[in-house]
Amino acid sequence: MKVGIVMDPIQNILPGHDSSLALLWEAEARGWPTFYFEASDLSLRDGQAYGQARPLKVFRDLKNWFAFEEPRPLALADLDLIFIRNDPPFDQNYLYLTLLLEVAEQAGVLVVNKPRGLRDCNEKLAIAHFPDCCPPTLVTHQIAQLKAFWQEQQDIVCKPLDVMGGQSVFRVQPEDVNANVIFETLTARGARAVMAQRYIPEIQAGDKRIMLINGEPLPFVLARVPQQGEWRGNVIAGAKPVVQPLTERDTWICRRLQPFLREKGLYFAGIDIIGDYLTEINVTSPSCIRELDQLAKINISGLLFDFLEKEIKRRRTTST
Repeated sequence: MKVGIVMDPIQNILPGHDSSLALLWEAEARGWPTFYFEASDLSLRDGQAYGQARPLKVFRDLKNWFAFEEPRPLALADLDLIFIRNDPPFDQNYLYLTLLLEVAEQAGVLVVNKPRGLRDCNEKLAIAHFPDCCPPTLVTHQIAQLKAFWQEQQDIVCKPLDVMGGQSVFRVQPEDVNANVIFETLTARGARAVMAQRYIPEIQAGDKRIMLINGEPLPFVLARVPQQGEWRGNVIAGAKPVVQPLTERDTWICRRLQPFLREKGLYFAGIDIIGDYLTEINVTSPSCIRELDQLAKINISGLLFDFLEKEIKRRRTTST
């Protein structure tokens, strides 16, 4: 299998935690040639997608984790599999990237995740398809609506729709004197939509990340427990990762999401659950592979590659 990966600059990743690096290690272990691209390396000519490919080698050395061979032009249709692993924000350039990779997909390449699925599935807004799984939630530009929701719920969390890692996420508690400025800042005085959700006290037991391969959850949850004095359950924000088994509610939520994920071609997803509530569906560059691998003694990349290899062979058999 020839593998392409489109990602943010590999020299800037955190090699001790990065999930894309785990995927690259798995490709290396299988002897699958890997070609690295940044979004700016891709192009479209006369209806065909191309890239300035850099053949890539990766190493399990946190000081020297990659090496490039000489770059060369490559038709993306010559690849078997392409990972899109660019981190949010999902901006105009990301939109163009999905449209270009859709051309490669139409030429027969398996793109993970499916470009149209990525366009359809904003990681915050996608939960709107499953209101029975979620806490009370509001998405709005309007400061007055945010104020009313805050007064109704008393304790809420507000966040932008296009960032990751707990960035610009605010908790607004009863009688918070900063509420107005938080609402004004997040909405740019009504110019930007934001999400507000009821605060879930169970966050103190951890923000649970569940990894799903083709809609099937792995049997372990990575609970990211906030450090003392913090309420955000993000590893980037210093949360402690702890492995837990799936609860009945976790499993039920996964079953609710499975048809949606499969229909959208979201082969690899990471959902976030706090207490009994779904809060996000992460599909652009799901993280926490490394932490879950280490603590649960599993190989998520290996399981994912096993599925993708079978899917590629199934498609080839079907086409013939």
